Amino acid sequence: MSSLPRSSSGSSSGAQLPTIKPDDPFVKVVKALSVYFVDEFTLPSTFEQLRTTSAGNKIRVLVEYLVLNCTNPALINALLTLKWHFSTLESDDRGLNETRSNACEIVAWRFLTQVSERDAVDFCLYELPPTQSREESGDARGIDGQADERTDLLQQFRGQTSLAPASSARPGSRRIELLRSLSGIGIDPTDEEPVDDDEEGDPTTSFTGLNGLEIAAVADCKKFLSQRIVQKIITGIWNGDITFWQSMSAHARKKPQFYNKRKSDPFIRLRVPRYIKAFEVLFFATFLALYYAVLVERNPYHITPLEICLYIWLAAFSYDEFSEFIDAGSIFYAVDIWNGCDVIIILIGAAFLVTRYIGLIQDNNSITDTAFDILSLEALFMVPRVCSLLSLHPYFGTLIPCLKEMTKDFVKFMVVVAILYVGFLTTFSLLARDTFTLSKMSWILIKVFFGSSYLGFDIMNDINAKLGPPLMLIFVTMTNILLITSLISILSDSFSKVIAHAREEYLFIYSVYVLEASTGDRLTHFYPPLNLIPLIFIRPLRIFFTSEQLRNTRIILLKVTHSPIVAAIWLFEATNDHLRGTSRSFPSMGPGTGNFTGSILPSGKKQRPFLSDRANSKTHSGQFIEFEASNIPDPHSYSVRSKKENSKGSVVVGDNTDLEAKVTELSLKIAELTALIMAQQGTMGEE
Repeated sequence: MSSLPRSSSGSSSGAQLPTIKPDDPFVKVVKALSVYFVDEFTLPSTFEQLRTTSAGNKIRVLVEYLVLNCTNPALINALLTLKWHFSTLESDDRGLNETRSNACEIVAWRFLTQVSERDAVDFCLYELPPTQSREESGDARGIDGQADERTDLLQQFRGQTSLAPASSARPGSRRIELLRSLSGIGIDPTDEEPVDDDEEGDPTTSFTGLNGLEIAAVADCKKFLSQRIVQKIITGIWNGDITFWQSMSAHARKKPQFYNKRKSDPFIRLRVPRYIKAFEVLFFATFLALYYAVLVERNPYHITPLEICLYIWLAAFSYDEFSEFIDAGSIFYAVDIWNGCDVIIILIGAAFLVTRYIGLIQDNNSITDTAFDILSLEALFMVPRVCSLLSLHPYFGTLIPCLKEMTKDFVKFMVVVAILYVGFLTTFSLLARDTFTLSKMSWILIKVFFGSSYLGFDIMNDINAKLGPPLMLIFVTMTNILLITSLISILSDSFSKVIAHAREEYLFIYSVYVLEASTGDRLTHFYPPLNLIPLIFIRPLRIFFTSEQLRNTRIILLKVTHSPIVAAIWLFEATNDHLRGTSRSFPSMGPGTGNFTGSILPSGKKQRPFLSDRANSKTHSGQFIEFEASNIPDPHSYSVRSKKENSKGSVVVGDNTDLEAKVTELSLKIAELTALIMAQQGTMGEE
């Protein structure tokens, strides 16, 4: 692939808009767009300046051009890939890379707002096909290009470039591979040596199989994911209005589509994220009940049936977490804060099993008591994990990013506290070597740090008659006044900074969860603890059965074991359809249909189905048509034709002259207000 053109020394006199054909490959689309961003954005601008001032004029020109002329399905993928590329380049003094990165993200979401919502769904969920046919035996798609039972939000690195030798792809190495590949998509304008076309491989093979939303999650496009149109699509996936499978068969193909209750297999509803979350909470509630039952029973002599059930639940939970980690990779697995609780629950459970086994083998009551003491620690993490459903609520979900960032600042600040504490502890221990031991002095200083200053004043003369009182006064002043006050100020400042973007953080985590739960290549998803059944009975058959035979076996087993769950889902949806009187009527638990003010819709106002608020969302255009003035019979009239009137040919015509005058007057007022704001900004800039 040839290297991209260099950035011009200044802005070009005329914008050279990229030429993108409908059938251009992904690599060509990325290169065409990168040339435009490198050549046209030569002055640093902040995100808000690009969005609200004249610095974003080139963005508006590009968006209008793409809406009217570009129908390439990989457009959003290319824009978000370039956003990642520019954001990963080495920072320059002028901040041009950050400017171009923000411009790519703004163009992506503004483009989606200008097209029909059904086209927006196609653009966002378009998966990048392989760039070229490969004969590698280790293809992750299995035979005949069909998806196997291994799901992966970020699918393993299928194509290796000349810059990266073939190796086994680990989940944790995915981001490294993407960074290495993206270094060849476009050139850094600060580089002087071009890349030889013969030495450069295709850098886009790492993105094969990823759709636009997945690339947005990889590229940390939090502002893009928080946009209304994008969240509407993600909420549609969460509710099951958008599905990726239509039938439960060995030859089923993964394809984003709108759910059709009459045509779709009912077992496909098992892949709906909202039901996965609901049964996950039910599983944890049962897990917690077994946990309490075992602790209350507390039999030190032998393993009881309740304890065996607890072991089964722990094994199913551990296997489900391991599968999720392998499927999603460490990058996305670490994004969800609740996965940290899951890992700790597994580690505590493993420690309990080991100590419990040793205590039974050695018939040692002390070790057995230690085992149950270790098990009692599970409540610290299992109870919050059951309540993790609250994190899907906007209010509670907004607090999690704030607490996460405040915890980071607290840990950093405690490094300074630890250094001062060790210094004073050493001094006081040496001065009071004949009076207090090291451990006792350590606890005294800890109590003083947490507010018991009177305790330090009581023993300061016992430490040393001369140096004790002044040193203790300095320690109390630094800890209770200086350090504590500084810590509160730092946490308050951190909270105020994070809360401004907490909604974006929350929607990002929510979006990643939805994508992990729905867009993988795994057709069959077994709910725990039923996931132990294929692990025990089907996995050993991989030695003897082909991939297609295994898939058929898993489908049969899924239908046998999950029939009651599917029946419960069907009954739930049927009940809601009957109560609300619409084919798609169950309310959304996601943020796409709600707001952060806590307002509730009136009971008489029914929510409309997904993608039903735009006139052009009822049809799939496939391409964008530029209407000519000759097609409009009368610019001062409009027509409304209902479905029943369509066949009769009756048209209702109304005069909108007054409306047109009001719109013109409003436009003039907006122009005057814009000029006033621009003048004020110019005055502030001069000052």
